[in-house]
Amino acid sequence: MLQEVRTHFTALKQTVGNQPVVFLDGPAGTQVPDQVIESMVRYYHQSNANTHGQFANAHETDDMMEQTRQDAAAFLNAPESGCISFGQNMTTLAFALARAFGRIFKPGDEVLITQLDHEANRGPWLTLRDQGIIVREIRLKPEGVLDYDDFHQKLNERTRLVCVGGASNFTGTVNDLALIRQATYQSGAWMLVDAVHYAPHFLIDVQALGCDFLLCSAYKFYGPHVGILYAKPGLLSQLPTDRLRTQDPVAPYRIETGTLNHAAIAGVQGAIHWMASWGDGNSLRDRLDTAYQRIRAHEYQLARKLYEGLIHLSGITVVGPDMDVALRAPTLSFYHHRLTADEVCKQLGEQGIFAWDGNFYAIRAAEVLGLLERGGVTRMGISMYTVPRDIERTLEVLATIS
Repeated sequence: MLQEVRTHFTALKQTVGNQPVVFLDGPAGTQVPDQVIESMVRYYHQSNANTHGQFANAHETDDMMEQTRQDAAAFLNAPESGCISFGQNMTTLAFALARAFGRIFKPGDEVLITQLDHEANRGPWLTLRDQGIIVREIRLKPEGVLDYDDFHQKLNERTRLVCVGGASNFTGTVNDLALIRQATYQSGAWMLVDAVHYAPHFLIDVQALGCDFLLCSAYKFYGPHVGILYAKPGLLSQLPTDRLRTQDPVAPYRIETGTLNHAAIAGVQGAIHWMASWGDGNSLRDRLDTAYQRIRAHEYQLARKLYEGLIHLSGITVVGPDMDVALRAPTLSFYHHRLTADEVCKQLGEQGIFAWDGNFYAIRAAEVLGLLERGGVTRMGISMYTVPRDIERTLEVLATIS
């Protein structure tokens, strides 16, 4: 199956120095399959128009938008398409939510964030401090996992919102969302999940999670740059969001400011169906379920191969938890004892191996783990199109870097 996956990506034909490129940069955004690109081009060729017009292209755009909401609802197992809103990206949607929360929270109310999260799931909520809202951090342990005892100690009757990531783009840690959800049920707080790094690797079920809000971005799962918001039925309508007088005041539209990127949203639909095409079943959700089982098995096998290779290389230390099925996304970060992360990535890049260096906007985690001043870490991510030879070649090159 996975060899066939590679034939869907023209981008994988790229070479550097007559060597095929190894794309381990997926955590910052995956390559896009031809089918998804074609769905966007097809929209421009055949359906390009604004919404709510009285002519064919406008009707087609309306239909595409609604169908993509339905497909995104299937992707997240949301109960209805009206739970799905689109935006420029996850960060933009998070700031919009923060402004709305700020109008209903009162001074002295509390919000919990984590030291592990991407800044997009920290910065928007930190702005609430300007209104007298108390924002507390859940501590990050040295091994790269959250301190759940600290979480329980800080969660109290004043907590209105708990914001947590599904998986860390810095350490690969998968957080215990069920534990957090159970505690927030008992306290009465809302739970918001940043699933941007989680969505490419684990099938999301918002109803099983019980989360109130969830955010993800299609460019991490083989689509274009579009942010996706799930809000539990009835919740978005409670929030005083920024909107124009001419804007539909009901969910899911009440948070969608301006004209959306319709072609990109067509690409979201294309990405969801492309991922589902690797599964079996009668419904879109069934196909996604079986596809994700195969994706997980493939990615985990290669991530373990990379992990085992890294821990046996001298002068390299892997950051984050051990390679456990329940605890890790297929994302591995490490630091070199002699070279900075950018020096490592430069040498890798010269040999056609694309990896990222820095803190990846998880700057607080880098600070807490003592890795910020050294320039962060080198990060490598496994994607659907990664193959064993990519890992073997990467480890061979890393062994020669100095």
